[in-house]
Amino acid sequence: MMKTDTAAATSHFSNVLLTGTILLANVDVNGLLDYGLKAFLGGAVWLGYKLAADYLDRKRKSKNNGLN
Repeated sequence: MMKTDTAAATSHFSNVLLTGTILLANVDVNGLLDYGLKAFLGGAVWLGYKLAADYLDRKRKSKNNGLN
């Protein structure tokens, strides 16, 4: 049966936690919120254009099928 080394696992977790804390301490929260808002709005605009293009394409195809 394999034994797990809990001291090594705890040490690894502590190292990851410390590294994450140091990296997140330098995060600009306002910049991230601003970027997130811009990304969300940009995605919404893209989705609107995509849905409009799909609607117009279906409408054009159905019109062409009706003429044939």
